[in-house]
Amino acid sequence: MPSPEAERAAPSPWASARAFRHHFWQPPRAHGDAIAGREVSFLELFYDLVYVVVVAQAAHHLAGDVTWPGLGRFAVVFSLIWIAWVNGAVYHDLHGRAEGRTRAYVFLQMGVLALLAVFTGSATGSDGPAFAVVYGVYLLLLGWLWYSVRRQDSAEYRPATTPYIAGVLGSAVIVGASALLSDGLRLGVWALVVVAWLVGLIVLDRRRGLSRDTSTNASESLVERFDLFTIIVLGEVVAGVVGGIADAGRVPMAVVTGILGLGIGFAYWWSYFDFVGARRVAPRRGALSLWLVGHLPVTMTIAATGGVMVLMIEHASDGHAPGPAPMVLSASVAVGVLALVLVATSLADWHELPQVYRPVAAALALAAVVALVLGWLAPPPWLQILLLTLVLGAVWLFGVLTWFSRTHQPDTRP
Repeated sequence: MPSPEAERAAPSPWASARAFRHHFWQPPRAHGDAIAGREVSFLELFYDLVYVVVVAQAAHHLAGDVTWPGLGRFAVVFSLIWIAWVNGAVYHDLHGRAEGRTRAYVFLQMGVLALLAVFTGSATGSDGPAFAVVYGVYLLLLGWLWYSVRRQDSAEYRPATTPYIAGVLGSAVIVGASALLSDGLRLGVWALVVVAWLVGLIVLDRRRGLSRDTSTNASESLVERFDLFTIIVLGEVVAGVVGGIADAGRVPMAVVTGILGLGIGFAYWWSYFDFVGARRVAPRRGALSLWLVGHLPVTMTIAATGGVMVLMIEHASDGHAPGPAPMVLSASVAVGVLALVLVATSLADWHELPQVYRPVAAALALAAVVALVLGWLAPPPWLQILLLTLVLGAVWLFGVLTWFSRTHQPDTRP
């Protein structure tokens, strides 16, 4: 039988429960409460896997509707997906923890996103109302999370956080209410929401100068997170190649064209990670929003390339892809490389190594022009894909040679 002293020393069940709750259910980190040396967590990687499915659904829909209107519809839906991902990623990077509350809310987000993926494939058609409602619910959840941070923040952050939260909640209401509209009007409302978000991010950054504190607003872990999302959309190029070869019946010409199509994905990877990936955002006003917004066309065009690749491979044996597919593919590549230049201008390296970045930017602009010419000429699919890969590869090689020639000068001292 325990002694009275032992009974007094042993914690009560209520005290243990309170201690567990304090350890496992903590409030979000406040603004400025940065974690030095933070790395992307397994929870964030798991969360991003849901976006693999959502993006795949959008790209699959584009593969079946490779037209200019179809590309426009894809751009709007993808932009909404990207805005949702940015909100979730930035929130977790700035305010997430490793305890139960963060995990519970992330899993709740994943559940809503899984349902959103169900309706993404036909979001601009029959499933538009359901997509609108689920997307609105997701933004409401994110709005609550951002508001839970505001409740514990100091007053100095509220001029920035209040309009941001209002934007999240307002977007949730507008997109959710668009379920009552016709397909055309609903898509127009979504496009306006996308434009408002892009403009709002730029205006908020310039007014508040958020990019001054890059340790909080563009941390290494957040940069890594955006790099990982780029890898997610690069996977759509691989998926497009596999889908195109399978749909074409695995005929030799389709197989050859598909393998060449992987080259575009490889060239994208080399160009992105050797030019803008894993690099610091410049500590100047407006750089953060430029970096954020610039990633939208980068990732969108990569995903679009994967969607168009399916049709190009399917018609590889015909000698010519139908409709505007050749120009859509080339336009995706052209806009993608120009977007790389846009992102590069927001980096510290752009100002620290102008002797490298300016020539490479000019080469990327030239590559965009060549890509559009190839789309206008519309050669056989295998040849167009091969030439696009060679153009992107040539720009990368030029960039590497420029880097070594202008940053690794031989020591000529006696």
